[in-house]
Amino acid sequence: MPRSHPLYVQLLRVWRLSGRWLPNGWLDAIRQLALFAGAYYVYRLVRGFVDGQAGLAFENARALVDIERSLGLFFEPGLQAWAKGEEWLLTFANWMYVNSHFVVTTTFLVWLYLARNHAFYFVRNMFMVAMGLAIVGYLAFPTAPPRFLPEWGFTDTVADFVGESAENSANVLYNPFAAVPSMHVAFALMIAIPAFRLVRRLPLKLFWAAYPAVVTFVVVVTANHYWLDAVLGAMVAGASAWAATAAFARARPDAWAWRTAAAKA
Repeated sequence: MPRSHPLYVQLLRVWRLSGRWLPNGWLDAIRQLALFAGAYYVYRLVRGFVDGQAGLAFENARALVDIERSLGLFFEPGLQAWAKGEEWLLTFANWMYVNSHFVVTTTFLVWLYLARNHAFYFVRNMFMVAMGLAIVGYLAFPTAPPRFLPEWGFTDTVADFVGESAENSANVLYNPFAAVPSMHVAFALMIAIPAFRLVRRLPLKLFWAAYPAVVTFVVVVTANHYWLDAVLGAMVAGASAWAATAAFARARPDAWAWRTAAAKA
């Protein structure tokens, strides 16, 4: 199609006009989408390796239980048993587990890109590092979640909440042996701390201050993670923040350093 063609001219005009709504135009927005899509594609490749290690995943899960028992901190079955007596609380936890990880994280990243673009690239770099560390963890230590160990008193409350067929459909998309580290907790910290520093209204600050603790409670009480997974997830978030500061921000301080306000021209 020649560039003088009316359809080409109209498409180019729409491209330019719509790009004005984006902080750095369409090309940058597409680049960011490609980075996250690429990370997810690598994650899917890793799942292919881990799916064939179910036996090892269950061995590692039982090893985690043994560690927690040796520390006298194997409290997850008791916590879940207590929550079952509080139906509203367990319903909330199941709903949060199904919805918060993807919806809240994605919504925050879109808002960050559009409304606080000066802080987006630091957070993006954190996510890239964290997902890389998670992939290494899944390969090195595939682990079955507590819900796969009913002999220890765990119940798959999410399956009861959404239905077994819906959960099986979800497992096609997600790695069922990715308990270590807990990326629910890692992602919660990596969005909540920047959000707390960026938002101005007190109710929003209180929401983000509580969000990581709520997510940690949710993943443990629904038997999707051990408390040790949550600790390791927090460590991944901390290591990612360090890498984004010590490596990426030093490499390109004008673009990748953390800032709470846009740089003055």
